[in-house]
Amino acid sequence: MNWKSKLKTALEKSSPLQISSVDEKEKQKHDLELFSKIYLQKKGESHKKLASYKQIPRFYYRLPNEDETLLQNLREESRAVFLQRKSRELLDNEELQNLWFLLDKHNTPPLMGEEQMINYDGFLQVKEKAGLKCKLFFSARIFTKLYQKDPLGRISILQFFNYVMRKVWLHQTRIGLSLYDVAGQGYLREADLENYILELIPTLPQLDGLERSFYSFYVCTGVRKFFFFLDPLRTGKIKILDILACGFLDDLLELRDEELSKEVQEANWFSAPSALRVYGQYLNLDKDHNGMLSKEELSRYGTGTLTEIFLDRVFQECLTYDGEMDYKTYLDFVLAIENRKEPAALQYLFKLIDVQNRGYLNVFALNYFFRGIQEMMRLHGQEPVSFADVKDEIFDMVKPADPLKITLQDLINSGQGETVTNILIDLNGFWTYENREVLVVDSAVDDDV
Repeated sequence: MNWKSKLKTALEKSSPLQISSVDEKEKQKHDLELFSKIYLQKKGESHKKLASYKQIPRFYYRLPNEDETLLQNLREESRAVFLQRKSRELLDNEELQNLWFLLDKHNTPPLMGEEQMINYDGFLQVKEKAGLKCKLFFSARIFTKLYQKDPLGRISILQFFNYVMRKVWLHQTRIGLSLYDVAGQGYLREADLENYILELIPTLPQLDGLERSFYSFYVCTGVRKFFFFLDPLRTGKIKILDILACGFLDDLLELRDEELSKEVQEANWFSAPSALRVYGQYLNLDKDHNGMLSKEELSRYGTGTLTEIFLDRVFQECLTYDGEMDYKTYLDFVLAIENRKEPAALQYLFKLIDVQNRGYLNVFALNYFFRGIQEMMRLHGQEPVSFADVKDEIFDMVKPADPLKITLQDLINSGQGETVTNILIDLNGFWTYENREVLVVDSAVDDDV
């Protein structure tokens, strides 16, 4: 027996390296068929589990082009119908009066001072009688939101009614603004907001005295406040929700009140006296009467103590025409100067003071602007203050995250943005800061007298 040959034959039969009788291409084909079979089987099971897989929902709707008149008209008409339907869902005056009557009828004694109260049982009774439009206001969530720890578990009827009125007003205003949303995307462009305010003027008794020739300037004055504070990135559009939330619309619609005190009107940017004041200042500065302001003309703004270095930066960074500023650019300037505590105003001023465009203020930037203050002090016969002292005071006030750099966020967080900008750009502001202790004493003496 040839054991050698037998062992060799046995090893060949049991070896994992033996050559398969099936061709390699056949094996690949077999594997592919098996994979396809398993994949299709699993895919079918998924479809059975989730029927939504059979149809992908549409998530993009193309806006019609300008030349697609029919589609544009259809879209505008459908939006108008939708907004009308939403408007009909709101409570009208008669329904609001009925709601007040029901709340008054179901009040829960005793009175809290002179204020009527209602408990949750009475609240639910009113819900059943008030009608379908009112039901969304009668939830446990709203009741607990208005609950003020009354020992009898009641809420104020007046507070609840004011809450309903406020909600109705917000929805009415949102629908009114949406009518001017030409794009239908939930925001207003500058032209859209101009149209809204222009058509609102006749409904505001406080603006009855405005001449029609001033309407365009009034509209520009009003629109700039919205865009200055609500469009910091200068995209040219504002969300309708931002307009409703900011409170500016409350100031504008406050002009519906026929009796407003002089103080209230002067404090309201949208009032006729305020708009005429700002436009009158612009005309007084425009000495050559060309409708634009040069740097020399703007230097007389306010107390005339803004530094030349700062004014140079204004005309470098802000939109000008042949080196002169128009009324719209002037309005941004005024809003920034008059509201230096606000983040939007600080952002405007920070961009001007950041002369190196680095996104932060370093010692160089602070010194660059403070030189303008020192020059004005010399011109007025005053001894210039050392920059080193002022620099240390600024960093101590702001307390920036980086001890060598002051960012815009550092200024906002510190609450000292107004003081810092006063020190750097306005001699009168710097003088007020330097003599703050004397001014406080003088004020205290005046109060005692």
